[in-house]
Amino acid sequence: MQLSPLHLSVAKLLDGRLFQIPDYQRAYSWQKRQRQDLFGDIEEAHRSGREHFMATVVALAREKRVIAADELQAVELVDGQQRVTTIVILLKALEKQLLETGNESQARAKRDLGDLLVKGDDHSLVLLQTNHDSSNVFTSYLRKGEIDETSITTASDKNVVDAVRECEEFVAGWASKGTLIELLGTIRNRLSMIYHELADEATVYRVFEVLNSRGLDVRWIDKTKSQLMSSLFEFVEDGSRTDGLREMRKIWQDIYRILGLKQALGNEALRFAGTLSISSRPNRVVGEEDASVALIQRAGRELKTIVESAEWLLKVVRLVNDLNSDVRRAAVTKIAHARFLAIAIMLRGFEKEVQEELLGAWENVTFRIFGLGGADTRMKVGEYVRLAYDVYKNELSSAEILSELKKLGNDYEINDLLADQDYWNNCYEGWAEELRYLLFRYDEHLAKQAGEQINASQWNKIWTVEPSKSIEHIVPQSADPEFKHHLGNLIMLPPGMNSSLQDDPPKDKAEAYLGCGLRETMAVGKLVKKTGTWDETQVKKRVERIEQFVKTEWGD
Repeated sequence: MQLSPLHLSVAKLLDGRLFQIPDYQRAYSWQKRQRQDLFGDIEEAHRSGREHFMATVVALAREKRVIAADELQAVELVDGQQRVTTIVILLKALEKQLLETGNESQARAKRDLGDLLVKGDDHSLVLLQTNHDSSNVFTSYLRKGEIDETSITTASDKNVVDAVRECEEFVAGWASKGTLIELLGTIRNRLSMIYHELADEATVYRVFEVLNSRGLDVRWIDKTKSQLMSSLFEFVEDGSRTDGLREMRKIWQDIYRILGLKQALGNEALRFAGTLSISSRPNRVVGEEDASVALIQRAGRELKTIVESAEWLLKVVRLVNDLNSDVRRAAVTKIAHARFLAIAIMLRGFEKEVQEELLGAWENVTFRIFGLGGADTRMKVGEYVRLAYDVYKNELSSAEILSELKKLGNDYEINDLLADQDYWNNCYEGWAEELRYLLFRYDEHLAKQAGEQINASQWNKIWTVEPSKSIEHIVPQSADPEFKHHLGNLIMLPPGMNSSLQDDPPKDKAEAYLGCGLRETMAVGKLVKKTGTWDETQVKKRVERIEQFVKTEWGD
């Protein structure tokens, strides 16, 4: 593999090139920390007068473009898009600050930057970030210097807006360090990179793989993509490769679209997909590196299996994202090995009714162990992981899965858990998520008893905020009763209504309870209105009712 890397300043890197980011690359994901590090590097380079080496950039050369009298080399960024994107935003922020008149050097620099960032063709930019820029936030900023926040639709859009704000603040605050021309000179001439521009796509992915196998800060899911793409070139004949590349690019476009900036979900999906691909029954979910190796081994050397390995990861990504988006189950999905078991069940492709029955059983036993039982999140890791592996790899029947799920909770018998008379004394501090889940399930139960549907509209408002914002103390905390955080003194209210009541006494809040649309809260309001108060006797009677439901719902 013959390489001719170039050591280029930012000025030379950007000169004569058009940078594009393919749809199958991840979205712009640098956060405040990385941008602040860049700003610090610029300040140090300006202070010391020395060159600052940033990183390596790897690009795939495409066709040349002729715009006006200039011939520009179009390239696709394979590695380095985060730095290049941030530098381009920073240069635009600097262009906006430079004077158009009154200062000849600034006016000339402003014109030069404008010509660099936006070419004669409206659709040709130094960096055309077509991927995941659904509302054209990035391109609009380069062309007009404006951000239309009403057009923001994704977390990636919001991240670009944050980058713009931070870059503009950095430029605006530069006056205490030097002139804007000095800032421009530092960025253009003191920041440098090692640049690999390759015409052969196969070589591009091999270079990326080699460069990023040396402890650099690159996500394993990105490395996995590069290795799978590289396998297409290494093992698949030219005639079949084109269709395979088209499929792979679409798959990775979907993966990154789903993940957006949710890096943790990508890591988890990779680990889950890899663990279910290994040949031996595991006791834990494997790490990202081992998972990546497992997926590459699964891919093999055939076009069909390489594409299938990527499709498998996409399938797991979709399910991991779906589970993460299910706010109703947040009290049980906080347990990583429990999530792994749920994904294994979902991957089996059971009929909808069967899957819901299995997930319901999984949900109940998990809440009994970790919610009601208070088990440490490190408990039962091996049991959950081994069962998940058996569910998927050994294709356990639905009856076998139900039986195994029941066994998971054998040492957390519900009557034993509730035997302590002080069990419900503090259901607020450190238990807010679980409390919200429990009261939701109880409200579901009451609605079913009444032959009605639960008030989904009000509960949706509750699910969208932190649980503590919707937990209402019937006798307010400021009154400091002995039963302050007792289950019997806690109800749910939509967040806006909850905050408006503040420290009012129960009798003054009863009317609001009656109109909230939540059955249990309305029942409490009715009782308070009738008695004019809320005391320890009423607390205990309410808990008795809820506890009976808990024993029925989560008992064996």
